[in-house]
Amino acid sequence: MSEERFGEFVLVRRHEQGHVAELVLDRPKAMNAVSTEMARCLAGACAALGEDRDVRVVVLTSTHERAFCVGADLKERNSFSDADLLRQRPVTRGAYTAVLELPVPTVAAVHGFALGGGFELALACDVIVADRTAVVGLPEVSVGVIPGGGGTQLLPRRVGAARAAELIFSARRVEAVEAGELGLVDQVVEAGRDREEALALAARIAGNSPVGLRAAKRALRLGQGLDLRAGLEVEDAAWRAVAFSGDRAEGVAAFNERRKPEWPGE
Repeated sequence: MSEERFGEFVLVRRHEQGHVAELVLDRPKAMNAVSTEMARCLAGACAALGEDRDVRVVVLTSTHERAFCVGADLKERNSFSDADLLRQRPVTRGAYTAVLELPVPTVAAVHGFALGGGFELALACDVIVADRTAVVGLPEVSVGVIPGGGGTQLLPRRVGAARAAELIFSARRVEAVEAGELGLVDQVVEAGRDREEALALAARIAGNSPVGLRAAKRALRLGQGLDLRAGLEVEDAAWRAVAFSGDRAEGVAAFNERRKPEWPGE
């Protein structure tokens, strides 16, 4: 496994087997609160991962024992003028967008607190694996703002408009079991096993065609919110992008020859 640091607060681990990369939140002294500098680190790491054709799946993890991410760095913001806050906005927004727009499947491994912007980072991923210590929520209205990292748009896409409204308006925190029941997270695992289970899931995903994975993610994301006819056109465009690829030829050949595919990735 190789490691590469992006600034002080974000680490990327590339696992030697399986084409899986970990995007690691590493600001433990602040429970991974997203400062301006951490947002820059995160965006930079995502840009590098998005360009790495060897990476098929990204797992978002945390080095803090009791938190995934507690959201925006409110201590930093307490010193901001209005002009400072306005200047910070494109930087922080860019970080959340960078996670959301990663072209490969993404899995969040959540334990402890994932609140506000921290939960929004998880929501930006395709699948959320949470252990039983996880506590999630979007409490922004309790401090006079709204979710600004995608929460008002991503949460209703997961749980529906009414459920999202109740959770955002009440600012309440939701523990792991209820979060699983409501669909706020996708898998609830035993305490301390979120990273292990997320990496195992990522390894299973990464065994599939890299061309197919990127195209499937593109179709899923672009088709959200469209009517059925328009969504099927999005799907058809993605199908055409893979139908004549080397991966498609190798996948069919491997199936007929009863062997494991050796994906060319093109």
